[in-house]
This record gives sequence, C-alpha cells and structure tokens, in this order.
Amino acid sequence: MKIVIIDYGAGNIQSIKFALERLGYSAVLSDDPKIIKAADKVIFPGVGEASSAMKKLREHRLENLIAELTQPVLGICLGMQLMCNYSEEGNTRGLGIFDVDVVKFTDELKVPQIGWNQIRELKTPLFRDIPENGFIYLVHSYYAPLCGETIAVTDYGIPYSSAVQKDNFWGVQFHPEKSSTLGERILKNFITL
Repeated sequence: MKIVIIDYGAGNIQSIKFALERLGYSAVLSDDPKIIKAADKVIFPGVGEASSAMKKLREHRLENLIAELTQPVLGICLGMQLMCNYSEEGNTRGLGIFDVDVVKFTDELKVPQIGWNQIRELKTPLFRDIPENGFIYLVHSYYAPLCGETIAVTDYGIPYSSAVQKDNFWGVQFHPEKSSTLGERILKNFITL
C-alpha cells in the first residue's frame, strides 16, 4: 500500500507520518504530481492560514491535481477547509470539492477552539467502531457549516461539520493524529477503506 502525504509547506506532516508509523504503515511525503497520482491513499494536511496555503498549493502546481484524484483522499483541518468552495479566512477560493463555504466562529465564542470536543451523528465507514460522542482534538477559528456532505457533527456554540465526504474525498476538521486511540482508529479506517 502506497500512502502519500501531500507536502506543500503547510501542514502537520510529521505528526501524521508518525501516527501512521505507530499503526504499522509508512507514508511518503511528496509534492510530485506523478507520485501523488500513483498513491493508493492520499492525505492532504494543513495548518495555518487559508489564503497563504492556497498560494503554496498554486506554487507547487497542486491546485487542480487534488480535485482530479480518483483514489481515497483525506483532508485534515485546513486541508479539509481548502477542499470546500470558499473560506472567509483571507477571502479564499477553495478547491470546490465539498459544496460548502467555510466561515468564522462568531465573536461571542472563544477562538480558536482549542482542545478536546465530541463528534456525533457519525456516518460512513470512516467512523467504523468509533463511539458516538467520542472525543477528538481540534484547533480552529473557522468551520464548515452543516451541509448535505456532513458525516460527523461537533457542537461549539452551534453544530458544525467536523467531517464531510463526497465520492472518494473525506475531510475532517479535527486532528486524528493528535486524537489518541480514537484518532488512530479513524486513520486506520481511512487506510483500509
């Protein structure tokens, strides 16, 4: 099994790689379109700010490639947000894979949301053997509202999409690589899809 983590200079790449290694899988870090296209599974990480991350994707000539992939792709945190239509963060056009716009939490809430929160209303095999209301780890100020592609919900002032799925694309707002055994199970579920 060939797992590729997209390396475009905006991500929590090493912690994802180490989490996969703990599960017995090795992953390649790459920004080479040929290597990414040849992967069995692709992970699209992201930490940072949306507009600068999209700029890095363009610089690495990966902006169009990701949406054209046909194997299972998992976007994590900012990676998931960039797979949406648009983000208010930096007035950023996304990749348009998920049909939802990313918006900022209201000023009444403490942002960023940092720490452990629960996921519920779990759908798809990505959450096989994951309990309802299990705890995952999040760090974010922007979120994807509930939509037709929502496969997990988290509450922070309002309910929002903590995971989305369309065709061969999955996205999680939380960090599975930092979410203890539950997060590792979700990563394993993705690898074995």
